[in-house]
Amino acid sequence: MNRTHVPGNALRHVSRLLSVGTVTAALAGALVLPASPSHAAGAGADTGLRDVLVVGNSQAGTVSFLDAHTFRNLGSLNVTADAQQRIAGMDPIQWIGFQTVTSIEGGNRWVDDATLSPDGRRLYVSRGNLDDVAAFDVATGAQLWRTRLDGFKADHAALSPDGRRYVVSATTAQKAEVLDTATGGVVGSFPTGTYPHQNDYSPDGKYIYNSSIGITTFPQAMEWAKGSFQLTKVDAATLQVVQTWKFPHGIRPNTVGPDGRTMYTDLSYLNGFARYDLSTGSVVTVQMPYSKAGAALSPDSYPQNSAHHGLALSGDGTSLCDVGTIDDYAAIVSTTDLSTRGTVDYPTDSLPYWGTSSADGTLCFVSLSKADAVSVIDYRTAKELARVPVGAFPQRERTGRIATDLLGGLSPSAG
Repeated sequence: MNRTHVPGNALRHVSRLLSVGTVTAALAGALVLPASPSHAAGAGADTGLRDVLVVGNSQAGTVSFLDAHTFRNLGSLNVTADAQQRIAGMDPIQWIGFQTVTSIEGGNRWVDDATLSPDGRRLYVSRGNLDDVAAFDVATGAQLWRTRLDGFKADHAALSPDGRRYVVSATTAQKAEVLDTATGGVVGSFPTGTYPHQNDYSPDGKYIYNSSIGITTFPQAMEWAKGSFQLTKVDAATLQVVQTWKFPHGIRPNTVGPDGRTMYTDLSYLNGFARYDLSTGSVVTVQMPYSKAGAALSPDSYPQNSAHHGLALSGDGTSLCDVGTIDDYAAIVSTTDLSTRGTVDYPTDSLPYWGTSSADGTLCFVSLSKADAVSVIDYRTAKELARVPVGAFPQRERTGRIATDLLGGLSPSAG
């Protein structure tokens, strides 16, 4: 396809907008350990659903499904079989955006986020570099619909509790778009801070929280120019902004407690996490220890400005799982006094990159992006229960339930 007619100023415009770089992946061996007896039982047979962990393998372009109780990899689904077709159909500006994003990232990042529908039969996928969202029939792997977002990058996503809406950050468009999961149609959007990133629904489904990271390609010395680091609270029914909070640094993985007031978050460049009271504005910053490898890095070498990029809260609210991305560990921290109760260490350069709590809130799942594996940690003991191989460069993980009669249709590949 001839792209030579694209104006040079268009390329400069796209390059200025984009900042989604991260490190390249390298394969490391993955160890599977036996599950503890307390997690050995599967989902109730009468429901026809099995509890799973949905793992988006960013470089592989696949999604892996892990049994949430035995931690066995049940198989995977290819969600980017149409990638080359989509690339060929891009207009010149879209093609330049795709090439620029790919270059900044050091390679393709196909899957950003993935979530199962409540009935366990559909899979919704935010496809990063392709800048779209697609729905798949889990039974056949067929693509049911596909919607391209504004801008050049589809980012973190969240499914409403009733399964009817899927909100996805359109990173370079400075907004989040909300899709109807039945048709893929865009039913609305809302403004965000600079480079919107994470989305979450409140437990009751009434609100959406969106956080922004700012322009991550600028060095730390230019943090003042990165834009607005903002937490945005939105009415999920009307998509009207209810309240916003400004932060001094990019808001990385975070969780807002059920009270709607207490927020735990990783921040750009912080080797640790912070606790915010959203009602009073008070903040407590917790500096976690550097590993030898982490201490040797300059802040401008941190992947996407993140020293720690992964944070989850246990179901009983007593423990945090803080993921040390540059430090190659995950720490279980008491929310009472913010002391560390235990640490799980990983091989150097594993790049732990995300943390998710199990549906029952007793476990923390940590993606090891460069090790192509998921680590399973018990909140109570702060011990690793298993390390499970998945596909290339796992990033986001989501809990869900898959229809048991569909398991035979998954690829036997781990990812």
